[in-house]
Amino acid sequence: MANQFCIKYGLNEERLPKHVAIIMDGNGRWAKKQLRNRLFGHAEGADSVEKVTTLCREVGVRYLTLYAFSTENWNRPEDEVEGLVSMLAKNLVSRRKMLTENNIRLNVIGEISKYPKDVQKLMRETMALTSDNRVEMVLTLALSYGFRQEMTEAVRKIAGAVADGKLQPSEITEKTIAENLYTFDMPDPDLIIRTSGEYRLSNFLMWQASYSEFYFTDTLWPDFKKAEMIAALKDYAGRERRFGKTSEQLKST
Repeated sequence: MANQFCIKYGLNEERLPKHVAIIMDGNGRWAKKQLRNRLFGHAEGADSVEKVTTLCREVGVRYLTLYAFSTENWNRPEDEVEGLVSMLAKNLVSRRKMLTENNIRLNVIGEISKYPKDVQKLMRETMALTSDNRVEMVLTLALSYGFRQEMTEAVRKIAGAVADGKLQPSEITEKTIAENLYTFDMPDPDLIIRTSGEYRLSNFLMWQASYSEFYFTDTLWPDFKKAEMIAALKDYAGRERRFGKTSEQLKST
């Protein structure tokens, strides 16, 4: 049966990305334009998260990964960091109904141990509450996440396996590395979106992004709602993904 939401939004169901990852950027600049503080921008950005998540679930995107807080973000002003942590705690509870009603499983990657114990507990509780959902989509929040840290941890795990005699150096492959990353249980992102006019990965999924398509927009994240997400998906649908092959080779397969 055709996806009615794809028809409604004019999307090609067969050309949808399986995994979309988003670098949500521009909350602070959006707030400044409104003559408000940065936390006001982050609050409006949370509304964009819900709208984009719901849209992706409707049309059939199976994995959505959101870069919510980087390892470097801990260096921001103390009051902003405290506000972001408090906002995260509230959203982990308030969004549970939306996640359950939409059969979305929550996943979290990053250095979770850096968060206060009570926030870590809320993360575990929300993930547990959504773990039994008939999974239609996995929503992954990258929290206190940085790819260099992710890769460092992966190297430590692999080195430990070698030291224990469980693995020979000659047996280490790309698959070995991928299996030791935070994202071991999900496909690499097909599409990476970055908002606010910036053109960089900012330490986000750098191994996983090897063959991702990129979509950059000047739209600030709080203004990135369903219409903008649909535009990104339509743009992706027009791409030819060759993975090193030629167009002629793809046509012959």
